[in-house]
Amino acid sequence: MRIARHLVDGQPALAVVTDQEIATLESDHTDLPTLLEACDGDLTTAVETMSTGPATPLNEASLLSPVGRPPTILAVGLNYRAHAAEGGREPPKVPIIFNKHHHCIIGPNESIHLPAAAPDMVDYEGELAIVIGRAARAVSAADAADYIAGYTIMNDVSVRDWQRASPTMMMGKSWDTHGPCGPWMVTGDSIDPHNCRLVTEVSGEVRQDAKTDDLIFDCYEIVEHLSTAFTLEPGTIIATGTPEGVGAFWKPPSFLSDGDDVSITIEGIGTLTNPVIAQPT
Repeated sequence: MRIARHLVDGQPALAVVTDQEIATLESDHTDLPTLLEACDGDLTTAVETMSTGPATPLNEASLLSPVGRPPTILAVGLNYRAHAAEGGREPPKVPIIFNKHHHCIIGPNESIHLPAAAPDMVDYEGELAIVIGRAARAVSAADAADYIAGYTIMNDVSVRDWQRASPTMMMGKSWDTHGPCGPWMVTGDSIDPHNCRLVTEVSGEVRQDAKTDDLIFDCYEIVEHLSTAFTLEPGTIIATGTPEGVGAFWKPPSFLSDGDDVSITIEGIGTLTNPVIAQPT
């Protein structure tokens, strides 16, 4: 099942996507976190009991990020073996975790801004992202799938000079518009998150092409690690890391420019595309 958010008469609404059509759910919930909390993680059953409006062509929909206001955005650094290697790093022994501020979230086709204060080292990172389905605390890897609502795509846009200036990385990872997410969430029962091909293209040029079986810490291990310390609330987004091929490690480095577009495709989910523009004045 694919769950999306889109604009209906200028207001956000949840919807189901089937083939090339989208149908709005008749629900008071307009964002996934509140719906997930209300259904206590049984999203599929909840959606199946909801009525839908008439289906409309998907290519006419104004899609939003499937999670508009996540309680938290967490991300994992250096979580692909080949990505660690391209940067000359040893694979980490424990997950490297950082935050992204929720104001970074944008949806499909919305513009990534090159910051006026730091326009020259803006990089892409195609990532598989987990969406937490119900409150998770002290969850084992063996049970983690029961706490995951589904998966989506995130572009962990990174301002490399700001990222490298601070050991926490948050300031380089959280600029407004630097968290494209979508095009929808696929429920956990419809995808094997550890056997997907991930391809990132910049203006039609393939920059990343990998399989998620190269993850150092898989999705379930990440949920176990994080929930050991604190509760993961419904709607929390966890970006699981990026494979090799980021612009910083091309020779010479190849960062994003005004006029580029970034498309990230993950097998079993779909494609997330965003144009790149100079920050509007």
